[in-house]
Amino acid sequence: MSERIIIVGGVAGGASVATRLRRLNEDAEIVMYEAGPYISFANCGLPYYVGQTIPDRESLFVSTPEDMQGDFNIDVHVNSKVTNIDAAAKTITVQTANNTMDDHYDKLVLSTGANPVVPKFPGLTEADNIFTVRTVPDVDQITNYIEKNSPKHATVIGGGFIGLEMVENLRNRGLAVTLVEATPQVMPNLDFEMAQFLHEHLALNGIDVRLNTKLEALSNGGHILQFAGGDSISTDLVILAIGIKPNSQLAQDAGVKTNDRGFITVNDHFETNLPDIYAIGDVITVQNAITKQTVSVPLAGPANRQGRYLADYLAGFDRQNPAVLGTSVAKVFALTTASTGANERQLKALKIPYQAIHLHPNSSAGYYPGAAPIELKVLFSTDGEILGAQAVGTKGVAKRIDIISTAIRFHAKVAELADVEVAYAPPYASAKDPVNFAGYMAGDIQDKLVTTIQWNEVDDLLAKGAYFLDVRNPDELLAEPALKNAVNIPRNQIRQRLSELPKDQPIYVYCAAGLRGYNVTRVLTQRGFNAINLDGGLKTYRTAKYQLTKTDHAATIPTADKTGSQTPASQPVSQVELDACGLQCPGPILKVKTAMQKLDAGQQLKVTASDFGFYKDIDAWAKATNNTILNNEIQGDKVVATVQKGQAEACPTNATETAPASMTKTNEEGTTIVVFDGDFDKAIASLIIAQGAAAMGQPVTMFFTFWGLNVIKKPGVKLRKKGMAKMFDIALPHGAQKLPLSNLNMLGAGRGLMKKLMHNNNVDQLDTMLQKAQDAGVKMVACTMSMDLMGVQKEELIDGIELGGVAAYLGDARQRNTSLFI
Repeated sequence: MSERIIIVGGVAGGASVATRLRRLNEDAEIVMYEAGPYISFANCGLPYYVGQTIPDRESLFVSTPEDMQGDFNIDVHVNSKVTNIDAAAKTITVQTANNTMDDHYDKLVLSTGANPVVPKFPGLTEADNIFTVRTVPDVDQITNYIEKNSPKHATVIGGGFIGLEMVENLRNRGLAVTLVEATPQVMPNLDFEMAQFLHEHLALNGIDVRLNTKLEALSNGGHILQFAGGDSISTDLVILAIGIKPNSQLAQDAGVKTNDRGFITVNDHFETNLPDIYAIGDVITVQNAITKQTVSVPLAGPANRQGRYLADYLAGFDRQNPAVLGTSVAKVFALTTASTGANERQLKALKIPYQAIHLHPNSSAGYYPGAAPIELKVLFSTDGEILGAQAVGTKGVAKRIDIISTAIRFHAKVAELADVEVAYAPPYASAKDPVNFAGYMAGDIQDKLVTTIQWNEVDDLLAKGAYFLDVRNPDELLAEPALKNAVNIPRNQIRQRLSELPKDQPIYVYCAAGLRGYNVTRVLTQRGFNAINLDGGLKTYRTAKYQLTKTDHAATIPTADKTGSQTPASQPVSQVELDACGLQCPGPILKVKTAMQKLDAGQQLKVTASDFGFYKDIDAWAKATNNTILNNEIQGDKVVATVQKGQAEACPTNATETAPASMTKTNEEGTTIVVFDGDFDKAIASLIIAQGAAAMGQPVTMFFTFWGLNVIKKPGVKLRKKGMAKMFDIALPHGAQKLPLSNLNMLGAGRGLMKKLMHNNNVDQLDTMLQKAQDAGVKMVACTMSMDLMGVQKEELIDGIELGGVAAYLGDARQRNTSLFI
């Protein structure tokens, strides 16, 4: 007698178990009951149907009841809701539109999936513009609403997979979109600094992103949304993408065991606690392969796999449900984000020791057109076990995460990623693939060739006065300023300037992306310095510190279709095109600088770059170099900027609606002071001006050169010197207390009289002024060239002094509207 197997629920899990089982057992009676109208559809494609990327509704359907009957001899019933399970009698009750019936099973498979979470917000029942996205009827309602009501603005509640996909697709439909997320970040599978790449990209695409914002109530028929804290917005359309809850009430009523969140508990063979009742898909719990916790992972891949493996088990094969890594991928406008395994939050919560690395390689050979950066993060244990990985980029992202997921599945160690043989040709990869680089980096850490700090340690170290060494080129500092009080020595000068570096404290080295910092760290470590590299460089730190700003509903996407041509046709302007794709910071900026040097005033340079960081960098660089941004926009997966050499007389009328700062203001309020003289009274004057400017909130830089170095010497420091350095040391004063007056010096007595006058009139002494100026944020730079000529060493200078050359001074002076020479 044939066995009767009833499957409750279709889509990924139910359809998979049914078809696989038929391929293994031609004699079994296989019956499916689906509560909805469709037995198998591509629910992951639903947002793209709303956005019209998938124009044909019929293409969403994977299989029909007729297909299942004709191809697999499976008896399918749609619009048939199972309302009761009698486990003792092995029967189910089925409700259809016309009647109620009972059916008998030998084996029962529950693939009932999950439903969207819809909290009972005040005002929800009166709203007619609130939708969820789970089934084909859901998106039918959304598309019908859009076509009938022509909404201008939509709000998406929830920043997970479905929420972000709906944000993009509603924007593609021409709606202004606000994204509301109750937590500090979108995409909970990512760590914060990786999610920041998405936050910035969403903002670049005109999305009003509101993090740490919780919906509390609706009013005016769902057209006014009220948030915790008192804020509210008006909207035309609302998508709830808050999360899912298991559709397990049927199972619970029958006595099937669930966890505290309602997910069905199963063993390795998908068996529930009741005989001959099995469960698969979004409704069940699984084991996390990394943390070993019992969790829910509502993804199509695991659901399909579970359906296949359950069919194998029912057919007599010893197939078990494997632990799940949760490997996933999503599209967010031009970016792709993917992850596998655990993230830092999970590891910290479980107190699992780990090490993190960040790298920013290209998707393919940088010299081949189309190369684009990948932001990659890998987590591994102290013994080299790969714990997880995350990536964001425009190309090649899923491929790298898939490789790492495979490595985890087969228990490869992190350093073994260096040995992965990736198919290489310039259009597809580099000879050293990003996955290989991750293996190299992790291997160096394990071999103790390099020590790193993470982006979230930087601020505390800066506050404690730690020594940071910026090894970028001076041109890079124009686009992205150095960390506060960091000393800049370009990588190619480091071996010649070792004497400027301290050996009595750690040196925290950083560059744009981490590679040059690593190289310099290796040089310094071998020369006896305690050098530590900033993992991921300034790019990871800068992105992690990115701040969102509130955006108006009608925020304009900075794309080509919003701007049109750059200049009126009646005023043709010579324009040169520059391809900076495949280059990462500082590559695009350096290439722009070289190209601009060849242009005449008024000529334009149209630059295309694949690194989205260039969108901000080019504006900062143009501002610092007194050039003009005419247009700066996102075109698909590229940044396209048009820069005019020199200052434009007026901004083009059809440039980007929100003009970059470089088009409206070339210098910020601020002061630079060159302290050339070492006279007591002149030093006082310079510090009074500096403190006054700082008190007004202005950035201030003091550049001490030649005799001005005496102002910032420590009193009482005596170093052994030779030759001219010794002569200067004998002849020149040591510190602020020993400086002479410029006039009425009176053989040294004048200085004492001046100090007494200052004391009697409650004026700070010079050494106190120096400290207060630094406390007020005044940046003090000692000229390294003058130090070399006069034999002054860093150890002789007061604490907090930066070392720099003329480029350091000019970089600040270009951004200030007041410069003094004293």
